[in-house]
Amino acid sequence: MRRVRTSTLLVGAAVAALAVPLALSPALSNSDARQAETVGDAQQVTLGDAAPDGLVIGSAVAGGGHHGDQDYPDPFTGDVPYRDLLAAEFTSLSAENQMKWDHLRPDRDTYAFDEADAIVEFARANGQVVRGHTLLWHSQNPEWLENGDFTDEELRDILRDHIETVVGRYAGQIRQWDVANEIFDDNGNLRTQDNIWIRELGPEIIADAFRWAHEADPGAELYLNDYSVESVNAKSDAYLALSRDLLADGVPLHGFSAQGHLSLQYGFPADLEDNLRRFEELGLGTALTEVDVRMPLAEGAEPTEEQLRQQADYYVRTLQACLDLDSCGSYTVWGLPDKYSWVPVTFEGEGAATVYWDDLTTKPAYDALLEALLDAS
Repeated sequence: MRRVRTSTLLVGAAVAALAVPLALSPALSNSDARQAETVGDAQQVTLGDAAPDGLVIGSAVAGGGHHGDQDYPDPFTGDVPYRDLLAAEFTSLSAENQMKWDHLRPDRDTYAFDEADAIVEFARANGQVVRGHTLLWHSQNPEWLENGDFTDEELRDILRDHIETVVGRYAGQIRQWDVANEIFDDNGNLRTQDNIWIRELGPEIIADAFRWAHEADPGAELYLNDYSVESVNAKSDAYLALSRDLLADGVPLHGFSAQGHLSLQYGFPADLEDNLRRFEELGLGTALTEVDVRMPLAEGAEPTEEQLRQQADYYVRTLQACLDLDSCGSYTVWGLPDKYSWVPVTFEGEGAATVYWDDLTTKPAYDALLEALLDAS
């Protein structure tokens, strides 16, 4: 299949060029992107430029994790066109793996901040905000932590030190933190077995984590974050009940986010907006933090036109749910391009989940997102 980038898009009387140079043009402000001049006055627009005021458009920064096992250099440090695209296209960045425990804490007494620092510095240099991911999670913990023979008091001190040190280091530089990540299973039960913090210290540790993060950076927005919570279901119901309890106890909880890892094999969560609105009605911010749309693909096969159409539809419907909510200020795609995606490594027989081809040209899903943003602006 020939990979073609759409060249122009009519928006009212303006013509906006969709082709994005990697490093040649300065970023445009939201207001500049919305100025309609005359037909024929082409203007280069990115997703970040096109977003309405109050909404940042983000990407995960590829690196660490499964990338270390692939036959390419670390994307963030070794792929200059990729870095240039991150800088030009997005107004928010999330560390895909570089702020997780297994990367930051090689041992109990050591913090390894180089990779995380590089992302924060890159974002600052390019006028972008950062989402921090993540502080309390059952996965990607280092062996010394999971297999350590710690007392409850020692374990509590380890978590508190980690949160205070990490959040404190980036105080004023990270807009949102995923404080508690994936703490419920699909049936809406707390992960009392596989989450070391909840198993050993009890569910009260969740509130403590939020309090410690708030003390370390009072200006950061603190979020609950999970997958398979796009619809009203047992899992999202559990988060809604937990949110009510935390807020009633005065815990500094500021938002709830759905990751948005979707697959064409399953129906679209049509009640996404209604579900997130339940959290908005509690006074919480909302966000879509890890959006990708994978599809079944035989090895070496290209997506069909119908798969690309359906993928674009899924992407734009997630974005529209965010646009329709006053509380949703952050929409993040989970990385780019397809070769750097976590999907083929994690979901056998699936792939092509991002909005960019491997040569960094855009898919129909990108064009659909851009059109929706321009319409909203």
